[in-house]
Amino acid sequence: MSGLSKKTWPEARELFDERLVAILPVGSTEPHGPHLPLDTDVTIAVAQAEAAAEKLGAKGVRAIVLPPVAYGLTHFTDGFEGRISLRPGTLWALLEDVVESMEEQGVRRVVFSNGHLEPEHVQILRGVAGDYPEITPIRAQVLFPDNTRRRWAETLGEEFRSGDCHAGRYETSIVLAADPDSVREEACRGLPPKSIDLIRKMKEGARSFVEAGAEEAYCGDPAAASAEEGESLVDRLADMIALSVEETWPELFA
Repeated sequence: MSGLSKKTWPEARELFDERLVAILPVGSTEPHGPHLPLDTDVTIAVAQAEAAAEKLGAKGVRAIVLPPVAYGLTHFTDGFEGRISLRPGTLWALLEDVVESMEEQGVRRVVFSNGHLEPEHVQILRGVAGDYPEITPIRAQVLFPDNTRRRWAETLGEEFRSGDCHAGRYETSIVLAADPDSVREEACRGLPPKSIDLIRKMKEGARSFVEAGAEEAYCGDPAAASAEEGESLVDRLADMIALSVEETWPELFA
């Protein structure tokens, strides 16, 4: 099943009902080192969403990928060119508007596939999902499988768990798998590992990558990335959504 943006309206009408799972990729437009494009988080979110829709389809569950949200809260990349940031209320309203548009057309199951890990951004997604806790005759339920939660973070590798993964091995591997032509490989292979202990720095009050010591807008080990690892990571991210959908809406699998 292709994404919604490639459907005609009669084709969408045939799909839209209370059993359809609508997956919304959410990313950002922000710097990711000297080697990855500004839309890295969008690429990750779309790759996760598309792979999850395929896994669900293989189990007989209809799922469609919505056009991605390409903007989020990007305060941590302040100081680097290319950053576009929304205000918290703008992001919240945008996500609600998408959900309510789905509700108006009979869709009752919406899943957020998030590729942007800035804490304040993640909090907005959690908050919106919390406002749609269950399906009713007129309202959708929003599911947010949050890969920053321990259950899922444990499946995504040591670098991801450490927090030092912005444009590092984790993200670079996924982009090498999903959009290899966008990776500046010569620049990537020349980057040394960069450990900044980001989680600790954030707890101590750092409000940007510059303050945390990531002077080139990356941390982790991008030179160690590979497309093979990226394919494995996308598969694990897709499992995160597919398993969450099955746990939340088991009736779809009957």
